Amino acid sequence: MSKLRIKKSRRLVFVFLFLLCLAAGGWLWWLDKEDAINFVRYEEFGIDMPVNYSIHGIDVSKFQKNINWSAVEQMQVDRIHISFAFIKATEGITRQDASFKTNWQKARKAGIVRGAYHFFYSTRDPLKQVINFQNVVQLESGDLPPVLDIEVHNNQPAAVIRSTARIWLEEMEKAYGVKPIIYTNIHFYETYLGEEFDKYPLWLAHYYQKERPSTKRQWLFWQHSDIGRVNGIRTTVDFNVFRGDSLALRKLCLP
Repeated sequence: MSKLRIKKSRRLVFVFLFLLCLAAGGWLWWLDKEDAINFVRYEEFGIDMPVNYSIHGIDVSKFQKNINWSAVEQMQVDRIHISFAFIKATEGITRQDASFKTNWQKARKAGIVRGAYHFFYSTRDPLKQVINFQNVVQLESGDLPPVLDIEVHNNQPAAVIRSTARIWLEEMEKAYGVKPIIYTNIHFYETYLGEEFDKYPLWLAHYYQKERPSTKRQWLFWQHSDIGRVNGIRTTVDFNVFRGDSLALRKLCLP
């Protein structure tokens, strides 16, 4: 091949690669623009809501006191209403939330998809924590998988936290036939849990920032505020969104 033809070939390759880079950059720019989070202020809820998501929910414990679940379910502003609720059931090996039984029954009666969570300590026997949860929670068809709330390290090394959490998760999966959900924050997940837990559905706490959780792995639930308001609850309450539609939420639930 002549030098002239080689130069022309190289020039064509360069031009092709340059145009390819421009196209890729434009595609990424379009994705970023399309994927941008939009927050809208709703005075009725007392917070800015990420309106990109269609499925909204709350999580509660005894600190929300007496809840009128019918009022919670009936509240709707524009297209936003409460579709699901995570309810605290147990903590450690002996503690049981005083409002769980009432909240659990009334949430289902009101037509809200419900899920139960356990506050986990890596310093306590994980099997006894499993027993504590199972003694309190009777999951039924249509309920969300059990939730492992793991957010404190209690000065334990990551290896201990991973090994004890794994026992709780595996025992729950054996009992209910579904993978439990992990609730935590980005820092805790990346520091103490990591890739070996990527197979579990993830619920992330990430608020006071108008942006979605920034993490490499996929998440399903995002707790975006802890100061929301909703009819039927006199205190502030945590607000969440589900990353999917109503069909995806139903598929996640126990059959």
